[in-house]
Amino acid sequence: MSFSAKGCWTRCPPTFKYHASTLAPGEELAELVDILILVLVAFVPSLVYLVWIRNTEKYSREPYGRLLRVFVFGATIAIVIAIVLELAIMAVLGLGIERLYEILGANQGLEELILVCIIAPFVEEMTKGLGVFGVKKSMLDIEDGIVYGAASGLGFAATENMFYESYAYFNESASVFVALAVVRSLSSALLHAGASSVFGLGISRSGRQRVSWLPYYLAAVAMHGLFNFAASFGPMFESDFGDNAYLIGLAAAFLIAAVGISMARSKIRQLERGASR
Repeated sequence: MSFSAKGCWTRCPPTFKYHASTLAPGEELAELVDILILVLVAFVPSLVYLVWIRNTEKYSREPYGRLLRVFVFGATIAIVIAIVLELAIMAVLGLGIERLYEILGANQGLEELILVCIIAPFVEEMTKGLGVFGVKKSMLDIEDGIVYGAASGLGFAATENMFYESYAYFNESASVFVALAVVRSLSSALLHAGASSVFGLGISRSGRQRVSWLPYYLAAVAMHGLFNFAASFGPMFESDFGDNAYLIGLAAAFLIAAVGISMARSKIRQLERGASR
């Protein structure tokens, strides 16, 4: 996805131009600096959010070592599994589109909507949740599931943002890259954290209260799908609303992400107060 003149939701595959064998020493250093910039811009906001969410708890905060392991799981294993599963599902369904890490193409249609609003949310919320299942036995309090869910989601978001932002960095202007990085850090990163925290709460409750995690998973999928639909609003309704369609979609996406993460932090405080009584 590139941040075009019309908005931040247009389709473009990330392109990397790295040929180490043909680069002079100075050029190799420049390439390393480029990679460092991309990693820092993508990962630092997610890590800051992780500290913020962890510190919502006043007592018995989760150890950073375990949180970072879940974060790394989301940033690596979860995203790889998601890509493989999404490609496999699309192949089985005969959908003629590729998973190129964009929200929605300029030539949007039913197939793209199926991908971004149904397939991607179902697959990605489950793969992120696997990281929370891995630490389920280590959770001492119900609210811990919210924190670990957010950790996995933020790791996933960091890698996903790096994929998106790399295209703008190598192919667009500096202002476009900065705008895209800001938009994704304030929307997509918080969306992944908020949605995964809902599923994480369900996983925690399934272990401590013997309730099903399925409704929480479906709620996370619904939040994710609604966000992706909002992100797709611009290209879908440009003919009806003009450039305002992109602003409407972006505003709705920001709102969904903000409400989701606010509810997650409120739930942490509520559960912690209840446990201390």
